Amino acid sequence: MSTAFRSCFVLIGFILAYITYLLLGALVFSAIERPVEETLKSDLNSLKAELLNLSCINATALETFLEKVLQANKYGVSVLENATVRTNWDLASSLFFANTMVTTVGYGHTTPLSDVGKAFAIVYALIGVPFTMLVLTACVQRFMHPLTYGPISMCQRRAGLQQRTASVVHFIVLLVLVVLCFFVVPALVFSTIEETWSFLDSFYFCFISLCTIGLGDFVPAEKPGQRLRALYKISVMVYLFVGLMIMFLVLRTFHKLADVHGWTAFFQLPSYEEEDEDKEPIIEQEPDDESPEAEKASIKPLDPSCQVSYNSINR
Repeated sequence: MSTAFRSCFVLIGFILAYITYLLLGALVFSAIERPVEETLKSDLNSLKAELLNLSCINATALETFLEKVLQANKYGVSVLENATVRTNWDLASSLFFANTMVTTVGYGHTTPLSDVGKAFAIVYALIGVPFTMLVLTACVQRFMHPLTYGPISMCQRRAGLQQRTASVVHFIVLLVLVVLCFFVVPALVFSTIEETWSFLDSFYFCFISLCTIGLGDFVPAEKPGQRLRALYKISVMVYLFVGLMIMFLVLRTFHKLADVHGWTAFFQLPSYEEEDEDKEPIIEQEPDDESPEAEKASIKPLDPSCQVSYNSINR
């Protein structure tokens, strides 16, 4: 089995394990939280019926009802008639919650109701967050060659551009494509599906989500009577994961650009770590050279002109 095939096989295994982890978490959250949510809804409906049966609503009963309603609303439970048929803890909603938690987006619109759910969320996130970062890193490493190294090499080879010019052109084109494909187009889609969202609201949601800020003031698929709600939730999950991966790719590409232009050395920042096949030794040293001068020279910051560049790409 070749190294490339084995690497792709391991990556696919990581992705399948990640999807399985999300599904297991969704099932556990749904099993724990849905009965608690149903109980809370039943209590609210009982209080609502009690208020309606009273000939004269007194201040104490009204305050008790409002207190319960506000507390339930904090957990995404509504007492409105057109919202009682929907649950926040079906499989699709639980999967969406698990995904936003392990990707650290965390809108906060839906939160665990029970102590058992909160404890499980802690354990689940402790494993899920680093697991998500591992999967994202593995995916980005595979996409760096076709989306970064390859286009840069092509610009240098076919257009005859210098390495610095080619890196700038590539980064600008990549940034424009990312903005169009992961901000503008999704914003148009969200503004069409979500009737109360303007284009600016939708663009704002995309930016807040892909930057993992997750304020929670805009959450998709939460309006009553949402058509194909489960499919919509899963589609947003896929968008968030792919979008986060692309944002990570943009950051790594910018780090490469900073190395090429010597910015990392100028600001004394860590240089981009090259993969083994993309490294070329800057200075050949004798294996037995252990003089103090050599040790001092090895710890000096590299001059910007000596930074690893896109020329190291195998062509």
